Amino acid sequence: MGAAGTRQQILEAADRLFYEQGFEATSFADIAAAVRLSRGNFYYHFKTKDEILDAVIALRLTNTGRMLEAWEAGTDNPVERIRSFIHILIMNRAKIMLYGCPVGTLCNELSKLDHAAKEDATRLFALFRDWLARQFAALGRDADAEALAMHVLMRSQGVATLATAFRDDAFVQREVEDMCVWLEAQRPGASRLDPVSPPPQP
Repeated sequence: MGAAGTRQQILEAADRLFYEQGFEATSFADIAAAVRLSRGNFYYHFKTKDEILDAVIALRLTNTGRMLEAWEAGTDNPVERIRSFIHILIMNRAKIMLYGCPVGTLCNELSKLDHAAKEDATRLFALFRDWLARQFAALGRDADAEALAMHVLMRSQGVATLATAFRDDAFVQREVEDMCVWLEAQRPGASRLDPVSPPPQP
């Protein structure tokens, strides 16, 4: 395997370990062992764990961008595109119940550590937010597109957090179904009680 292939293996192993164990709890030795590299060969590719973290965040941004592009190419219907995002909770529920949301857990940990890369990690959420906002704008909800995008992000993060706490598969299924019902109600002209709007005053 060439240098590029070895580097990619290191990044994929680090990405998995940062997710499953946490960034701080994962050592150089853990990553080297996962890819069966000697320390010398490992240091040829990365000198510090922070270098690996930067590369892992860049890898996640690239992979997320490709996933969003695939959803764009798959349908012209913005509701279907947003539904693809919501259904990540179903597709990844086994891992989410064990380790949480990969974006949320990394952002939370780096924020607690006050790590220099915390803002770079937040770009993952921003990528989803901006993409979701574009879909809501395409749906005809341009005026409140960003608020709706943030609502979807907030609710998906809440579901992921509670799924990790309770490990309740039926809960995840119910919440995804409810989010999809809510999404249908966001079509212009649909009868809805918009949870993004302030509740009525008594």
